[in-house]
Amino acid sequence: MAKRDYYEVLGVPRTASEDEIKSAYRRLARQYHPDVAKENPKQAEEKFKEISEAYEVLADTSKRQRYDQLGFSGVESEFGPAGFTWQNFTHVQDLEDLLGASPIFQQFFGGFGSGFGGLGGRASGRGGDVELAVRLPLAAAVDGARPTVEVPRETDCPDCRGTGAKDGTALEVCPECRGQGQVRRVQSRGYTQMITIGPCPRCGGSGKRILERCATCGGSGRRRSVERIEVGVPPGVEDGAVLRVPGHGLAGRAGGRPGDLFVQVSFEPSPSIHREGEAAFAELRVPLATAVFGGEVTVPTVDGSAVLKVPAGTQPETQFRLRGKGFPPPGGGRRGDEIVTLHVEIPRTLSSRERDLLREALAPAAPAAGRRESLFRRKSS
Repeated sequence: MAKRDYYEVLGVPRTASEDEIKSAYRRLARQYHPDVAKENPKQAEEKFKEISEAYEVLADTSKRQRYDQLGFSGVESEFGPAGFTWQNFTHVQDLEDLLGASPIFQQFFGGFGSGFGGLGGRASGRGGDVELAVRLPLAAAVDGARPTVEVPRETDCPDCRGTGAKDGTALEVCPECRGQGQVRRVQSRGYTQMITIGPCPRCGGSGKRILERCATCGGSGRRRSVERIEVGVPPGVEDGAVLRVPGHGLAGRAGGRPGDLFVQVSFEPSPSIHREGEAAFAELRVPLATAVFGGEVTVPTVDGSAVLKVPAGTQPETQFRLRGKGFPPPGGGRRGDEIVTLHVEIPRTLSSRERDLLREALAPAAPAAGRRESLFRRKSS
């Protein structure tokens, strides 16, 4: 099957910045790594490898330049006869921060110094990230908020110290990998040899075999709980923004640092206020008499209401600006304005007297010539 263009694979334009490329890769890696895409893990693994190859080239300035000039032929020498393999991937740290100690990460990178080796009878590494969503009233975009969220926690079992074995001691060195936690597999293809290194299937990469399981955790070495965390949402946050709370994701194994908590913020829609950046927009219907003679009306705002003075003779669809009644910029600061559009209500039904009075008040004045003729007749008489 022909290769796809690397920019197409990551879904970025050729003018994409380094940050845009990294952001696209992290998003796709979350979506396609086989620990998550369990419906079709084989297809996900191939997709995961494809996006990693594209990232390997586009995240490196010199490789990207050669690819832009010469296409795939400009980077073939980087990968060797077998094409891209995980041994060619030089951005392990970016992936480790993203996936933590997931089994698929250990499978791909366990033997390449990524920080996952035997430690205390268990593979150690950074804990996984947790993603949650909160929904807030629109006023929170002005004043900020501190919602409380419930975060699932998974820590080392205290009874077995994360080993999964009774009292943390019912263990023996794994006879399959001899305590290394990894096995090497060699495949010969013509004059080349393919060497893959992955976690030991017998001990799961721990280097130890459990003789008697811990009764508390059932041999998993982990304990689950729920933690209530207060998340600070600063003023001016946009709808759909994602906030990062470091260190409040899943706990790492055997002393590894915890992952992070990512909270996506959304706001409840308002029936009367529409937001565009720092500006607020509102629409208001006023009676015909208010538009003709002027008056005061109450206008809904993000955080309450305000009084608007309507001058006499205001035309339909006139817009008024309420300064400082919009939204602050991200992080807080001077608020934007609210733009209010007035719609004039025309009465649908009138009594006979109301119709006559309105016709008399709004009837056009008599022509000037007619007035002079009338005056002349009165003087003549």
